[in-house]
Amino acid sequence: MQVTLLGTGDTTGTPTVGCDCDTCTAARERGISRSRFSVHVEHETTGESLLVDFSPDFRQQFLENDVPLPDAGLVTHIHFDHLDGLGNAYRVFDALTVHAPDEVDPVTDESVAETVRRKYDYLEDRIGVAGHDPIEPFETCGFEVRFVPVDHPPLVCYGVTIEEPETGTKLSLTGDSSYDIPERSREVLADPDLLLADAIVPAPLCEHHPMGGRHERPDGTPRTFGTKHMTREGALDLADELNASETRLVHLAHFYPADEAFEEPLAIDGERYRLG
Repeated sequence: MQVTLLGTGDTTGTPTVGCDCDTCTAARERGISRSRFSVHVEHETTGESLLVDFSPDFRQQFLENDVPLPDAGLVTHIHFDHLDGLGNAYRVFDALTVHAPDEVDPVTDESVAETVRRKYDYLEDRIGVAGHDPIEPFETCGFEVRFVPVDHPPLVCYGVTIEEPETGTKLSLTGDSSYDIPERSREVLADPDLLLADAIVPAPLCEHHPMGGRHERPDGTPRTFGTKHMTREGALDLADELNASETRLVHLAHFYPADEAFEEPLAIDGERYRLG
């Protein structure tokens, strides 16, 4: 399994358009990018590949990284920075299966799969949407895949596990999530060879959020920034609890102080990992 981190940033990315903060300035000077989130996973035996989330930066990500176009895709939730790149299927793919959770969200009265079908109905001649029950495994591109419920209010959102059945090699992604991931989901996410964990900002920045932080450590350090995303500290605690062999922090905002923004284990675009 070869994993390429195509996009490691949050909804605005780093550098952020129009921003001259120290972190965005340092990113420009160093030629570092954190575009909107997307992960490419290639099965080296079958030669097939899978894309996790369709970043609005799809075109540039595939121009800048030597990876094949995916044979199938996954959509974890319907926020634009994870979905709107699917429009790139127009004139790029002859046929593409997009896998998405089929659990109805009480906020939208649709499942993720239903929203994708409706929003991209103009591409129905080349995109097929396959709905799946959360936690239940399905096969695609030679992998066993599961959508794993997490916590990203107000919408339903899912993490993902991707395993090679023959070797047992496992990639886990938290998806966009607070630290309050259900216990059953933690069991499914556990023991990955590589964990990609949402870590939007360091914990001290919670004092600047209108809702502060929550899910604190015993010493009071917040593991969740506001309500929707983990702090760096929360993501690292989760990695320990999941017994991850290796962890990269993703979905990173440009609010990280410049002297911390590019330190380990914070990921940047273009990183590659061979698992197994």
